[in-house]
Amino acid sequence: MSALAISLHRQGYKVTGSDKGFFPPVSDHLKNAGVEYYPGWHVDKMTKNGDPDLVVVGNVAGSENPEWVYVQEKNIPYKSYPELIAEFFVKKNSIVCAGTYGKTSSASLLTWILKENNFDPTYMFGGLSLNDMMAAELTDSDYSILEGDEYKSARWDMRPKFAHYSPTHLLLTSCKWDHADVYPTEESYFEAFEALVGELPTNATIVVSEEVKNIKRLKDRKIVSYGKSAGNNYQFTNVISSKNGVLFEINKKSTIYNLQSTIIGQYTPKIITGCFAMAEALGIESDGIIKAVETYKGTKRRLEKRLDGDITVFDDIAHSPAKARGVLDTLKKLYSGKVIAVFEPNTGNRTLESIPGYDNAFGSADEIIIPRLTQVKTAVDDPNPPFDGVKLAEVISKTHSNVKYIEEDKKLIEYLVSETKKDDCVVFLGSHGFRGMIDALKSKLK
Repeated sequence: MSALAISLHRQGYKVTGSDKGFFPPVSDHLKNAGVEYYPGWHVDKMTKNGDPDLVVVGNVAGSENPEWVYVQEKNIPYKSYPELIAEFFVKKNSIVCAGTYGKTSSASLLTWILKENNFDPTYMFGGLSLNDMMAAELTDSDYSILEGDEYKSARWDMRPKFAHYSPTHLLLTSCKWDHADVYPTEESYFEAFEALVGELPTNATIVVSEEVKNIKRLKDRKIVSYGKSAGNNYQFTNVISSKNGVLFEINKKSTIYNLQSTIIGQYTPKIITGCFAMAEALGIESDGIIKAVETYKGTKRRLEKRLDGDITVFDDIAHSPAKARGVLDTLKKLYSGKVIAVFEPNTGNRTLESIPGYDNAFGSADEIIIPRLTQVKTAVDDPNPPFDGVKLAEVISKTHSNVKYIEEDKKLIEYLVSETKKDDCVVFLGSHGFRGMIDALKSKLK
């Protein structure tokens, strides 16, 4: 939502926004862009210049949210976030990056590749780039690149956000059950992606990871496959990983391309390979793709190294057990000391339906710490409210032996300082801002 606000502000619209709270880096990004915002929901602040012409309503707005109530009472025009994206950002050639994980990184990298090769696309992805690139930008190009989120569009529209984006090109990174609060069964989750494939035109370019095996409609479509196995149209192989990045090869019909990236992570070769395949399908030469990959710095909060010293501190947006597993597996292979995870899942992964996903998900962590969990929804909207940190620690403890719940942020930082030593690694995993704990830990460890 912040990227959309900044982009529209740059187009000359008067934009203000509200949320439960604002945290770095997003709060800094908004401030630097000159976008007004305020914590909490206050009708007087929303209407200080008169009633707005349009209100964009996010999923966090509950039924008793005072601003939402006012919008309805006054019949002020409103739209969901994806509806506004569809109005401003979807172009003739609509490239959508979708999947359970990897979609933000893929959309960001693919955007960088196109920008570096003179495509100048309109784009939007849900993260802050470490390159000199906004998270959303409107251009005059016929091409758009959008992160296609499968989460519900709005409280009144249970369709996934990507249902609004009219893709002509689809990069599908993965499909593994997530967001149990919206999709109570695996089947319901897969159905969202079935519908996405079903809406593609017959001549669509479809680039699909080898991991995606549960979307039946793909069997009737011409696809470009990618992955680590032989037989894919694009195969990544001979991967060499280090703390400084990754080297690997892409094999396309016996033609070998050598790639290197400063982005660490076990999924990095896969993400790059998928973007390589899509970029070639768009007509970009391999040399141009390779050069763009080499200069791509990544996205904030995707295994972002916040402190590089005797003890290393990472920040990652992984807010589900499946995503946390991938991050922890990567770090365990790279660091000889303890790997300590501070984990806060999103509300969709604090439900009874999500509990099976926690089994053995943190096997690569030597210790798991659960902080006080951020509360983002009101009881009136949640007859079965998400469980708290104590319950989450109990759930994870069923298959992991070293799990702690630490209620107070200050005590959590003190514990980390006292329990870490040279070559250890601490990673904060979650979609919220951790209330300044990362900066506090950095200052203590320096």
